[in-house]
Order: sequence, then C-alpha cells, then structure tokens
Amino acid sequence: MSTRPRPGDPAPDFSCHATDGSTIKLADFRGKKLVLYFYPMDDTPGCTAQACSLRDVNRDIAAKGAAILGVSSQDEASHRKFTSKYKLNFPLLADTDRSMAKAYGVAGSGLFGVARALTGMNERVTFIIDEKGKVAHVLDDPNCPNHGEEVLKFL
Repeated sequence: MSTRPRPGDPAPDFSCHATDGSTIKLADFRGKKLVLYFYPMDDTPGCTAQACSLRDVNRDIAAKGAAILGVSSQDEASHRKFTSKYKLNFPLLADTDRSMAKAYGVAGSGLFGVARALTGMNERVTFIIDEKGKVAHVLDDPNCPNHGEEVLKFL
C-alpha cells in the first residue's frame, strides 16, 4: 500500500473510467482545482449524504475554479444507478482494481481500514488538488452531511 499524499506532494497520476464510460485522467484538470473524494460504497447512508452535500454546492465549487470527482471500487453500472437516483452533477470513477485507492493510500490501514480493504471498500478521504497537480489539502475525516461546505472553506 502506498503512503497517503500530504499537502505539497504531487497528486498521484490516474486514468480511470467514469460514470458515462469516458476515461478521466488527472492531467485533464491541469490549470483547475480538483476535489477528489474517495468513499466506501455507492448508495449507503454516509456516502449518499456526502455525495448529495457536494452535489448541492457544486455550483459554488465550480465558481471557485474547481471540479469534483468521486471514487469508489464499484463498477460503472453501480455508479450510473447512484448518480441517477440522487441526480449527482459530477462524475464518479470506477476504481474496480483499486489502483487509485492504493496510489492515494486509502485502500485500508489500521484495524478498520484492513476490514474495509478485505471487503474492497475505500477509506473516506478527500484530496483537494491545486492547479499545478499538487495536493493542497487532505480531509481525513469528512463530515458527510456538511462535506460540501467543508470543501468550500479550503478552495
């Protein structure tokens, strides 16, 4: 497992399939801020609250020059259902091989992290990446229902 990047570190590069079947890369966001949030599983109470909180402030996040990407290990079909059910207005990435989770150090650590890793779930961590591709902030313990407001404070 990789070490979790810290503020000032280069964000690990990625290329992953999105909700719509397209491939999204970190390089697509050069010159723009990126809110990259890892979450355990589609359509669970905490993950739904977190996604809806970000959805509800996405316009404000975009006004600050940032985009949002959500990442979990479920496949594109699961992400499409989750997106449709809650009218999410940002892409979800299907990290089915967990390569992104491993690169960002959220694949599981500690007792609960190991349990999550064994079930294929990510830790809940948000990375705010700056315009140059460096990690600007790491939110290790997001407040799911208010996560959008938390993120706005760091942009």
